[in-house]
Amino acid sequence: MDDLDPSSPGPKRSPDIGLVSGAVRARTHRRSRVQIPFTHTVCDWITEALILAMVVFSPWAFGTTQPWSIWTMNTAGYLLGGLLLTKWLIRWKTGFRPVRWGFTRPEGLIVLEEKGTRTSRWITGILATLTVLVVAFTFISALNSRATFLADQGRFEYRDYIRWLPHSYDSLSTWQAFWNYLGLALFFWAGRDWLLCKTEQETRPSQGDDRARRGNSDVSSTRTSSAVSSSQKSAPPAWTVPNRMQRLLWVMCLNGALLALEGILQRLDGTNKLLWLIVPKFNNSAEAQFGPFAYRSNAATYLNLVWPVCLGFWLALRKAALNQRQRGERVGRESYVMLLPCAVIMAAAPIFSISRGGAFVALINLLGAMVLIFLASRREGTLVRAGMLSLFIIILGFSSYLGWKNLQDRITNIFVDNMSNRSEIYDNARPIANDFPLLGTGPGTFGPIYFLYKQPGHTWAGYLHDDFLETRITFGWVGFSVILLLTALAATRWIWPGAIPSPWEFPTFLWLAMAGCFLHAKYDFPFQVYSLHFLFLLLCCVASCLSRK
Repeated sequence: MDDLDPSSPGPKRSPDIGLVSGAVRARTHRRSRVQIPFTHTVCDWITEALILAMVVFSPWAFGTTQPWSIWTMNTAGYLLGGLLLTKWLIRWKTGFRPVRWGFTRPEGLIVLEEKGTRTSRWITGILATLTVLVVAFTFISALNSRATFLADQGRFEYRDYIRWLPHSYDSLSTWQAFWNYLGLALFFWAGRDWLLCKTEQETRPSQGDDRARRGNSDVSSTRTSSAVSSSQKSAPPAWTVPNRMQRLLWVMCLNGALLALEGILQRLDGTNKLLWLIVPKFNNSAEAQFGPFAYRSNAATYLNLVWPVCLGFWLALRKAALNQRQRGERVGRESYVMLLPCAVIMAAAPIFSISRGGAFVALINLLGAMVLIFLASRREGTLVRAGMLSLFIIILGFSSYLGWKNLQDRITNIFVDNMSNRSEIYDNARPIANDFPLLGTGPGTFGPIYFLYKQPGHTWAGYLHDDFLETRITFGWVGFSVILLLTALAATRWIWPGAIPSPWEFPTFLWLAMAGCFLHAKYDFPFQVYSLHFLFLLLCCVASCLSRK
């Protein structure tokens, strides 16, 4: 939604050439000053509270793997969708348009619209269409179910269905998947709308803008020199993370650090109770768990998603503070230094968890993060770059001291235990993908359908430990292609202009975290765990709000 109202009449005038460059175009109209409706402000407050509560709640609720925690998150997602609909209705009824990133602040009769806004609308429309397609695919599959799996009787109850439409071999599992995806989709779009709207503080004109207007209104014999001086004084400030995104990332990083610290202390204590409270039904040994997660690999994946973002966030705040200092502006207390110890603890925890996949992804991400930081600091002094290198040495030393011996034992046994019998599951699952190539067996139905394909004497598996193959089995090539396109477009939104302008460093760290999750998903099931799926979608939401400077 724009903050423009082209339908309102008004006298036209030519904008000053000093205010318009090749990157912006001016549209002249009279804009009535509409104050922010109080109801809209309340909806924004509740939206922020819900989003931050979901970020904190999802990992601590034992990874959101139980029905009560899943439905708590789904309910929060539905509430966010209701709040977003309420804000749309308020905007439609009152004519209020929030100032959004991608537009400059309207001044008088002049509204400056950044280049790329039309492209941004197209991208948003495609993202919305793909989201609806994924949710609709799941809904039709549940409605057009081929069977229901009766687990207590070990059989399927079949019914008539339309073969050429998406369908499901377990209606109960697909209906649960539909409600989950609906909640996640509403969270994504409510969060995106909240992040893209500027706060009241961000909509106020900067001192540089005031100087620019004064410089442009000065008509004197020294116009040329005055213009040059004004141009120098009104240079745009260095990019910093917007206020709302800052609050979201601070909560995510601090919460991740506490999660890693709790997991390390729980492992050192040797208890097999999650959060020192309950013994899980599965994986009830201390070594199989980590923190509130009953499966150590899930905990490692969660932390591997957070700590690269934490480093990128630290780098963005640090560069903004350095640029502010060079401009002679007040920097503040520089609290961003707290992010470094948080990143160290979170990066070391996956190795200490003795998850083989988690440790491998952590090491790959460490190498990638080191390269990115050295590229981002190529203009820094040798001492600064040496200090950044020592950061990664500290991470490796800390993690090796804590858990390398136990991890080494598991790595040496990787071929003895056949990757925890994954090869057996893969052999049984490949024929399923061949038998249901286009429309799949229905979202969420891998466990029931695997019951038909497992060999006698083999253990039943609820997850494939290969999310790419499992998604292709349950969604078919049709649904799988839509999901891949949706994920790729949301993650790489930065390539196109028209949103929150960002330098390349910050989105690159987001991509590094998501790439690590994709790598782990090839040999595990992070996207089948609600808290991990939610966190990955949160990073996609943040990435979809960024654009090139």
